[in-house]
Amino acid sequence: TIILFGATISLILSRLNELKFKSVLPDALKDVYVAEEYDKSQNYQRENTKLSFISDMLETIATVLILLFGGFGLLDTLIRTEFVSNITTSLLFFAIIATANLFISLPFSIYGTFVIETKYGFNHTGTKLFITDFLKNILLTAAIGGLLLSAIVWFYYETTEYFWIYAWVIVSSFAFTMSYLYSNIIVPLFNKQTPLSEGELRNSIVLFAKQSNFPIKNIYVIDGSKRSSKANAYFSGFGRNKRIVLYDTLIEQLSINEIVAVLAHEIGHYKHKHTITGFLSTVLQTGVMLYLFSIIADNTEITAALGGVSQSFALSLIGFGIIYSPVSMIIGVITNFISRKNEYQADLYAASFGYGTELISALKKMSKKHLSNLTPHPWFVFVYYSHPTLYQRITAINYGK
Repeated sequence: TIILFGATISLILSRLNELKFKSVLPDALKDVYVAEEYDKSQNYQRENTKLSFISDMLETIATVLILLFGGFGLLDTLIRTEFVSNITTSLLFFAIIATANLFISLPFSIYGTFVIETKYGFNHTGTKLFITDFLKNILLTAAIGGLLLSAIVWFYYETTEYFWIYAWVIVSSFAFTMSYLYSNIIVPLFNKQTPLSEGELRNSIVLFAKQSNFPIKNIYVIDGSKRSSKANAYFSGFGRNKRIVLYDTLIEQLSINEIVAVLAHEIGHYKHKHTITGFLSTVLQTGVMLYLFSIIADNTEITAALGGVSQSFALSLIGFGIIYSPVSMIIGVITNFISRKNEYQADLYAASFGYGTELISALKKMSKKHLSNLTPHPWFVFVYYSHPTLYQRITAINYGK
């Protein structure tokens, strides 16, 4: 029931969003697309929506069938023997589920990349690069996920009642460590990062950093163009480890002042402490979730409902994931609301330095280049959007709201 309820809500919101396609653009957005480009953007959105719908429905049907026939319990029973440790059993259980999920999602990923993204001129990913990325992601997920899961399962069986505290410390410590190591270890596995060369762009960025009292030494360019023509920029790290990363496509598509405006927005997030508060919020949510899981972790009724014959950490985690999903959706809505508020603040920070016009211009260019949907349904935005719509951002920048 919970799974079907979530799928129904998703379907309704998706349909409402589709009904907004072809809406008349407000005056502030009429210069983003010409008629043919607007039609192209809506077709792109429609194809992605259809692909996502089919993928979600297939996943929902598969999950419901597994639950109805006790598939999770059967799997747990088959791999559980007296000669296999609890850690090994849990790792094998989730490895099999992850593999099955991979077989379901991979064809959609291939179609999305090599059919839809190629059709609309975004895809630069070749077959070799796609396979390489795919294998790297599997290895990283297996290595990192396996280590974290192993530690959590060990504490679960060794410390019982208070295992959630140890698990919370482990997960939070890992997240904090990754915030420092991500750009130096993970990103280089997939992309090449090079320091931004001397010149007008770097000088303009350094000048703004001084004006805004933002200590920055690391400005990098990432070769995002080898996968997609879409542009982006991001800010990472804490303390002295801060770095600004520009996609090479962003540099190609925007003027120097527009790039500085985008970076002023990112620095605005830092100045308003959005990065650190977001991290602390995630840590708190993780702690609450693990505590709630600890309450029902030994519940044999959940194990039995999933078709299991004996108490199992893996089955308890699956059951908790299903029960917690409505809460997760509500938390997601709240988190997105806060995120949109933060985006407004970052926009206004850039505008306070006189970059409002340039930021609007940059946002319009990126929306056009990405074939963004400029008229999403308000309820779809409310539930799923982490950023305000383009129209909302332009309005807020122009009126300082």
